Amino acid sequence: MPDKVGPWEFWREVLKSPRYVLAPMVDASELAWRLLSKRYGAQLVYTPMFHAVNFVRDQRYRSDHLHTCPEDHPLIVQFCANDPEVLVQAGKLAEPYCVAVDLNLGCPQAIAKRGRYGSFLQDEWELIRKMVEMASKELKVPITCKIRVFPDVVKTIAYAKMIERAGCYALTVHGRTREQKGRDTGLADWEQIKAVKKAVNIPVIANGNIQYLSDADRCLMETGVDAVMTAEGNLTNPAIFHGIQPPVWEMAEEYIEILEKYPCNLSYSRGHLFKMFNHCFTLPECCEIRQLLARASDLYDLREVCVALRNHFQKYVDGSEQWSSEGSTLKFPPWICQPYVRPPVKPPSIEEVSTEKTEEESNPIKEGRKRLEPERQTGEDGEIVLSKKKAKKLLKNPNFIFKPDRKPIGKCASCRNQMGTKCAYSRCKKCCHDHCSVNVFDCTGHNILIKTKMEKAMKITNNNPVRSSNLPSTQS
Repeated sequence: MPDKVGPWEFWREVLKSPRYVLAPMVDASELAWRLLSKRYGAQLVYTPMFHAVNFVRDQRYRSDHLHTCPEDHPLIVQFCANDPEVLVQAGKLAEPYCVAVDLNLGCPQAIAKRGRYGSFLQDEWELIRKMVEMASKELKVPITCKIRVFPDVVKTIAYAKMIERAGCYALTVHGRTREQKGRDTGLADWEQIKAVKKAVNIPVIANGNIQYLSDADRCLMETGVDAVMTAEGNLTNPAIFHGIQPPVWEMAEEYIEILEKYPCNLSYSRGHLFKMFNHCFTLPECCEIRQLLARASDLYDLREVCVALRNHFQKYVDGSEQWSSEGSTLKFPPWICQPYVRPPVKPPSIEEVSTEKTEEESNPIKEGRKRLEPERQTGEDGEIVLSKKKAKKLLKNPNFIFKPDRKPIGKCASCRNQMGTKCAYSRCKKCCHDHCSVNVFDCTGHNILIKTKMEKAMKITNNNPVRSSNLPSTQS
C-alpha cells in the first residue's frame, strides 16, 4: 500500500484547509442537505453516522445510505464501531467514495450505550487505540476521530494524545461531556478545546456553541483551532456560514429543488422542514400548516407547505401589516432562519426540595389522569382505562382527539397465538395454512389459496390430456 501523506499535508492539499465544517448528523446530513450547506459556505461535509457492522454485512444498507456526487467532495464517511476488524472492513468499502473515514467516539445517546459505541467507548482506551491504529495502517484513506471531553481537562488532553499517537489525522472535539445532552446540554467548554489544540500536533476541529457565523469566527479566534463544526446551527439555518438569515421557506424550497435530483427518505426531508419551521409552528395560527407537513407524503406536499407558510407571513414581510413580537423571546421574526435556544433548566428552590409530594402529585401521568373528564378517565367499575401514553398526551393537550381504539384481537381457534384479523377461519397464519391444506379451502385474509391453485391445476390438466400415443408401449 503506498504511503499516505501526513496529517498537515492531508489538511492543506486534500481538504484545502477548511474553516467551516458541517457535522455528521444521523438522518440529517444526507446528500441533498450536504449540497445545500455547501452552496452556503460549508467547506467540508460528513455523511450521517453509519453502523460499521450493518455497512459490512448488508449491501442494501450501503446502497440505501451512502450517496455522493462530484459536488459533494471533499466528503468524510463516519462510522460507529467497537471492533477494529469490522471498522477496517467498513472503511475499505467506503474509501472509494470519500477522502477520509471518521470514527464516532462522541455520540451520547442511550442507543449508543446499548450498542457500546460513541462516547460510551471513551473509557476503553486500548480498544480505541487498536481501532484507530489498524484503520490508519490498512486503509488507503486517513482515519479521523470525533470525541467528547471529560470533566477533567488533564484526562481530555491525555485522551486526545493517545488518539493522535494511534494514527488519527484530524480530531474533532465536542466541548461537552457525555452527560451533557437533552435538557442538560448546557454550554460547550471552549477552554478544553483550546487545551487540546495546544497539546496535539494534528488539525483540530471545534464543535459546540456555534449558532451564528460570528460564533464560528469567535471560536476560531479564542481556541486557535483549525476549523469549526456545527450541527444544530446548520439545521435551523443552512446558510449559517454565509452569515445571512433568509426566510425559512426560501431555504426549504431550495432544498426541495435539490431533492428532485437527489431524493432521500421522506422522513429526513420532512424532519429538516420541521426544524427550519419550528419557530413558526409554535404559533397557534400555524397549527393547520404544521398538520399539512405532518401529513406530507411527497415533494409536492412539501412544496404546498412552503407556499402556505409564505402566504401566511407575506403580509408582514412586505409591510402591509405590522408584526407584533410581544411575548416572544426570539431575536428575529419567526419566519427568519435563526437558532433554537434551549430554555435553561432551573434548579429547584429550597422550598420545592423540602416540600414532600405524594406519589400522585409527583407523577405527571397520574396528574393528567386526574384532570380528565370522568367519562374519559374511568370505566364502569371505576378502574382507569386510559393508557399512560394517552394520559401524557392529554396532559400536554387537553383538547386532543384520539382515534377510535382498535377492537381487541382474539385468539387462534387452534393454538394460543393471536388470530389474523382478516382470517376467514379465526386462526393464525400457520394454523390457517394447515386447516386449508387438509380441507382444501382458501383464505383470502392470509392469501392462502389452496383450493384456487388446485382447481387451476386440474383445469390445465383437463385441457391438455396426455395422448396415449405418447405413452410408452407395454408390448414386449
